[in-house]
Amino acid sequence: MMKPGGSKHTVLIFKETLLPISETFIEAQTSHLSNFVPRYIGLGRAKPSLALPMNSILLTTGDSAPGRLRQTLYRSVGFAPYFHRWAASAGASLIHAHFASGGRSALPIVDHLELPLVVTLHGSDVTTKINFRRRYKKLWKKTSIFLCVSDFIRRKAVEAGFPTEKLRLHYIGIDRDLFRQSNKSKKGNVVLFVGRLVEKKGCAFLLRAMAHVMNKVPSAQTVIIGDGPLRPSLEKLGRQLGISCQFLGSQPGPTVRKWLSAARVFCVPSVTAPNGDSEGLGMVFAEAQAMGTPVVSSRHGGIPEIVLDGRTGLLAPEGDSEMLARHILRLLEDEQFWQKCSQKGSFWIQNRFDVKNQTRTLENIYADVCKVSLSSAELSEDQLLSKASVETKEYASLFTYYSHSWENGRVREDARIFGPPGANRVRSDRRGPERRFAGGAVATLYAR
Repeated sequence: MMKPGGSKHTVLIFKETLLPISETFIEAQTSHLSNFVPRYIGLGRAKPSLALPMNSILLTTGDSAPGRLRQTLYRSVGFAPYFHRWAASAGASLIHAHFASGGRSALPIVDHLELPLVVTLHGSDVTTKINFRRRYKKLWKKTSIFLCVSDFIRRKAVEAGFPTEKLRLHYIGIDRDLFRQSNKSKKGNVVLFVGRLVEKKGCAFLLRAMAHVMNKVPSAQTVIIGDGPLRPSLEKLGRQLGISCQFLGSQPGPTVRKWLSAARVFCVPSVTAPNGDSEGLGMVFAEAQAMGTPVVSSRHGGIPEIVLDGRTGLLAPEGDSEMLARHILRLLEDEQFWQKCSQKGSFWIQNRFDVKNQTRTLENIYADVCKVSLSSAELSEDQLLSKASVETKEYASLFTYYSHSWENGRVREDARIFGPPGANRVRSDRRGPERRFAGGAVATLYAR
């Protein structure tokens, strides 16, 4: 994406705290921008944090009491002339803020620089029980587009009062160069959990499920990667249940990938927290499936959009440890079913949640918001698809199933998946398997 002088447009990537180690999905998306130059900006640095570029723009550095006070004051009054001048020096064309709270904190910069704003809604920002209108009324007006990480989040945003016409579904995706299926066979019966140790992640339900699992498969092991306020109580529960369980704490990316590759089953059985906080999507589910590790989880939040129940993994009702145990046992004991889920999971993620493809679509959104045009060499996958044909048996089958798996339990027409943006209804001869979409894309769908 070039300016008239030949240089690329800059996008300010705003996050209140840059960048917690659990937010690798933001780093992955940002690092795959190719037509826009990203520049991180935030109120402070997370502790611990992912590595940040040297040119990141921060209101405060360190974790001192004066720094925290300055952040609090900025959220209240939005006054920091030096911070705003530093942001202006980036010469950005737009701001992309993560989380609704981040968008709200970015509004003083938006006003000062007179830039368009894109906000990604991730989960807790639209699912927790708050007065959304009072908190986000100005944000609703100022934001050009709200990107929803799942259709579940889009529906929750509508319920919360966000302007429907500004909401757009956009999956972030994962880096397939980092997360890919290994040729090595998986050894042992490791059931892996990766996530923050908070109530929403449902780790206690996994531990109780593993007590049932070990009665039938004594060699089963549970590995917990992540940290949080519930760790002491979860470690105590593991001891009380007498299960083989390792708590490894927070781990760097390479270590997480090693365990994802080695595990037989991946399980994060998320549940709705008392304050309403829910799982927006959960990119770690995509990472596990990409590496050929089937998933057991809950029928909760956006998870059914990324885990195909019965095809790439198995889903249980929220908080149902006995059903979780039955699902885990099936994947530990039924080799044929495990192989099927492993292969389909890797294929599914490769074709629907690749961060390179998803980021090309994001750059088209940026271009629309900035009112600039892309060259034909920069067309997104969605735009190219409107000029081409898709006739891959497994690809079509999975996408058909996927489109059936969400939208209020009703069959959703497939053009939303295969067709160009805005083409959301099929027009076809339903007597045969071919479906032709508005815009010209064709897919051959196979019943299973």
